[in-house]
Amino acid sequence: MSIQALLFDLDDTLLWDERSVREAFKATCEEAATHVSVDPVALEQAVRREARALYESYETFPFTQMIGINPFEGLWANFTEGHDENFRELQRLAPAYRTASWTQGLTALGVDDPELGYRLGELFPAERRKRPIVYDETFEVLEQLKGRYKLLLLTNGSPDLQKEKLAGVPQLAPYFDHIVISGNFGEGKPAASIFHHAMALLGITSDEGVMVGDKLTTDILGSHRVGMRNIWINRHGMQHTGDVIPAHEITDLREIEAIIAAVN
Repeated sequence: MSIQALLFDLDDTLLWDERSVREAFKATCEEAATHVSVDPVALEQAVRREARALYESYETFPFTQMIGINPFEGLWANFTEGHDENFRELQRLAPAYRTASWTQGLTALGVDDPELGYRLGELFPAERRKRPIVYDETFEVLEQLKGRYKLLLLTNGSPDLQKEKLAGVPQLAPYFDHIVISGNFGEGKPAASIFHHAMALLGITSDEGVMVGDKLTTDILGSHRVGMRNIWINRHGMQHTGDVIPAHEITDLREIEAIIAAVN
């Protein structure tokens, strides 16, 4: 059967989230260096390490893994939406998590300054919110596909944060017939259930859709589980790991159209 619909991941597929986070860390750590004697690069590494360890220590960690919310999203998310009680606990934890991550990062470099840790914990979200970065080809490709195929955005994450990312680039959401956020649905990629939900919304069978995403362990594995074709966007020349092998591999979204034409 011919391809009727494309399912797109959001972060690091259409939005350049990794760059947004990296630049926010750089700006925040450089601000820290104007107050105390620290190397900004070393501080970023320390904060990332401390944030990850702290994030994994919370009872909410299994839930965030299942929904697909990473530690660095936790450094700027407010968790104000989502019906699961875990979101209320994350909402309660978030302010202290931000402060502790930055304070402990400073401490790891020999700086004992909880007040500065608090200020940096509040600065990082502001710096991240300034940077809604889109890949150069995103709108060009969506413009080509819109009207020819049904389009669905399938993203893991906290509902309020994913909506905020979309609000930062208001031209993006109108391209999609449906937007599915794991935190609203109750399970994240690679769970088969969220793919079945997406297919039901689109009114397609698995062989009429293609999943496009950057993560082998979520986008590609999940689409494999429901028998759907997939396209791995591999901009950084990563190697396949394990048994998750994409049907197609690209380095630029502009390559999608030729693949679909060949399949059809």
